[in-house]
Amino acid sequence: MNNRTLAIIKPDGVRKNLVGQIIRMITDSGFKIKAVKMTRLTKDSASGFYEIHKERNFFNDLIQYMTSGPVVPIALEKENAVEDFRKLIGATDPAKAAEGTIRKLFAKDITENVIHGSDSDANAAIEISHFFSRKELLENYPE
Repeated sequence: MNNRTLAIIKPDGVRKNLVGQIIRMITDSGFKIKAVKMTRLTKDSASGFYEIHKERNFFNDLIQYMTSGPVVPIALEKENAVEDFRKLIGATDPAKAAEGTIRKLFAKDITENVIHGSDSDANAAIEISHFFSRKELLENYPE
């Protein structure tokens, strides 16, 4: 059975015009795109999405960064999706990311690190529903 994860190409990735290159890396790694859109997070939406970090000292900077420009959320499907996607994007700090990962190739630093990936199957389901309705997910269409 396939499972899902959420990717978000963050504002710095959109600003750097990396959307196409990142999506190519994702699909070349065997992920199927189930939904994709470009949107701009409001402060309320970003705060809700990152509520898990509400008590952390970087929370306000994170919200400011994530609302600084458009983002591209993408619902992805693949067997072992969460773990495989975390490997593809690399460590949060691009200086510590493995060669060939998205963050190693494109991220500036730990703050502007180009892409988000869900950290668990449970969070993936919650995060996908933050951006996409069931109707928007390509689950009722023939392959």
